[in-house]
Amino acid sequence: MERPLTVLRVSLHHPTQGPAAFTNVPLQLQHDTSPLLVGRGRDAHIQLRLPNLSRRHLSLEPYREKGSALLVFCLKALSRRGCVWVNGLTLRFLEQVPLSTVNRVTFAGIQMVVHVEGGTSLEAFVCCFHLSPSPLIYRPQAEETDEWESIPQEQPPPGSGERALGHLGFLHGPSQIQDDPPQPSPGGGTEIQFQREPPDSLLC
Repeated sequence: MERPLTVLRVSLHHPTQGPAAFTNVPLQLQHDTSPLLVGRGRDAHIQLRLPNLSRRHLSLEPYREKGSALLVFCLKALSRRGCVWVNGLTLRFLEQVPLSTVNRVTFAGIQMVVHVEGGTSLEAFVCCFHLSPSPLIYRPQAEETDEWESIPQEQPPPGSGERALGHLGFLHGPSQIQDDPPQPSPGGGTEIQFQREPPDSLLC
């Protein structure tokens, strides 16, 4: 009997470019267990039309934790000049973090929400894409102005994301999905709250 595939339901929104940024994004994409690349390059599995996006900006990487029969995922930042904001934490080049059931991601002005629905197949997974006409991540008006730095309770001080890397099980260096799968800490990502996206100036 054929095993059900894990499904990633991915919602996308860009506040200024709109649907034009997602012209090459399919409604559904089945992929094997190699990293799923996101960027503007021709080799990206999900191609986005944004000039400030790297050719390979990030990847969604499936793996199996020891003792588990299910695929789980991590998100890795691949851009040397940009960064990725994931569930309140900032990832820079080759930093990665395990994904939870619901994940809020921002990069190059794009808002992305990823819902992971587990399946028992270990050979492939499916991405289903939805283009959202409205924002997916709440941005308070104060965060759009120079007042951002005067509201420390809204955002951890600079560097706190880096200090949390070891505690949250971040991994550094390139992944080796086929030969030596990454092993993030048991339990994966943090408990997701309704996140506030940082201002563009903090997103490189």
